[in-house]
Amino acid sequence: MVIPTSAAPGTTAGTATSAVPTAVPTAAGRRGFTFLQAAVALQTLAILFQASTAGLLLSTTYGETLHGVGARVMYGASMLYLLAAVLAWRPGGGPARPVLYATGFLVLASVQVVLGVAHAPAPHVPLGVVMFGLSLLDLGRGLSAARHRA
Repeated sequence: MVIPTSAAPGTTAGTATSAVPTAVPTAAGRRGFTFLQAAVALQTLAILFQASTAGLLLSTTYGETLHGVGARVMYGASMLYLLAAVLAWRPGGGPARPVLYATGFLVLASVQVVLGVAHAPAPHVPLGVVMFGLSLLDLGRGLSAARHRA
């Protein structure tokens, strides 16, 4: 598309070209980091914090306090992830799959809390590792899908 431009006094008139955009970015593309992605990132960071405080639990006097606080934050982050997934699905019109993932994480977090309270490290530690890996995979999947949409 060629648009004539007016020239300033003493200069010659020219033309300017403008490129017509081929695709209009969606609202999600313009927002960047969505609430759902933020919730998964928070959950992943909370689980990573739990892994680091597990070592402190064994070696310091304040490790138990940090691990207990981290457990509450991790459980809250799992509930926030479920809320974000439901909000992205129902009112947002997104897919239902993240709701299933978030529900699974909340179930795993509940089992993890029960095992921690029961002081059963044999299943508690490997389940924490599995949860971190799954959460990291979920975060990567969400970020990769967002990058492909953009």
